Amino acid sequence: MRPLIHSRLVNPPFGDPGVYLEFMFEKRAMLFDLGDLQPLSDRSLLNVRHIMVSHTHMDHFAGLDRLIRILLGRDRILHLFGPAGFIERVSHRLASYSWNLVSGFATELTLMVGEYREDGTLCMARMNCRDAFRTEMISPRAAANGILLDEREYLVRATILDHGIPCLAFAIEQKRHVNIWKNRVEEMGFRVGPWLRELKLAILGEEPWDRPYTVIWRDDAGARRQAVHPLGELATKLTHTETGQKIAYVTDAGWSESNRARIVDLARGADLLYIEAPFLDEDADIAAAKNHLTAGQAGRLGREAGARRLVPFHFSPRYSEREADLRAEVKTSFGGLVESSQAGIQ
Repeated sequence: MRPLIHSRLVNPPFGDPGVYLEFMFEKRAMLFDLGDLQPLSDRSLLNVRHIMVSHTHMDHFAGLDRLIRILLGRDRILHLFGPAGFIERVSHRLASYSWNLVSGFATELTLMVGEYREDGTLCMARMNCRDAFRTEMISPRAAANGILLDEREYLVRATILDHGIPCLAFAIEQKRHVNIWKNRVEEMGFRVGPWLRELKLAILGEEPWDRPYTVIWRDDAGARRQAVHPLGELATKLTHTETGQKIAYVTDAGWSESNRARIVDLARGADLLYIEAPFLDEDADIAAAKNHLTAGQAGRLGREAGARRLVPFHFSPRYSEREADLRAEVKTSFGGLVESSQAGIQ
């Protein structure tokens, strides 16, 4: 399966936590956490449409300023999600600046900010640059099963963990993956082109099988050609649908039965699990006091969840000379493939 989503850590494992996710064939990206964004180019940040913030400790949230600075003066809607109290914290960050000139901007930057609460409610607010980012509350909605975002091709789910404060973990799940049999495309006399992307979307959108679908391509001479076939015929002859990929992100959570159960449930069957591993097992008492996991605990959670691959990160600087020990401990307890810090999905 060729993945829809490519992901990588924003920083090396001793740096601020965060994962950058980009979507194939689209100038669109997502961030898990919002710490130091310096490794990301302005171009990469301009593609970000959604940001999932685990909590507002500085190393997970300080990058908001740079992102707003880059987006200001552009027509854009940016969606941000975080735990209880997130709307107020975003509002306070923006209120620390003077916005006396923005009312005359020709462009409009709008932040749609949501906070997910323990009762399953997703509270929402709108903050518009022309209104000096004043907070306008929107009617809350229920986030059934922790679903914060539900798009045609994928959804993002959250669960609340205990880090001394509420801290969110996230999983992005591709609903289904549609493979194209390119040899069959040519056998039907067509050519590969943008129409295949639209065909995939029509299938994922469960449009009627008898709907007429227009195939448009260019022949070897460059002439524009088209043909009309029922969607069901094209889907049956040219495609194969299978379960889509799943990427989970877990950081800043103490080792407790409640956290363990929620992490395992969220990450169950993940193709790739990004999980914090700040401390060695020999320092489990320090990890517990700081509400963090050990490397061994991180690996055990990945094994219990049945994750296929694991990327550890958020290493404590106390082990700057012992990175290999952290990785070895994760690998021993996980028992599966542990990827390097910048591996992600190639």
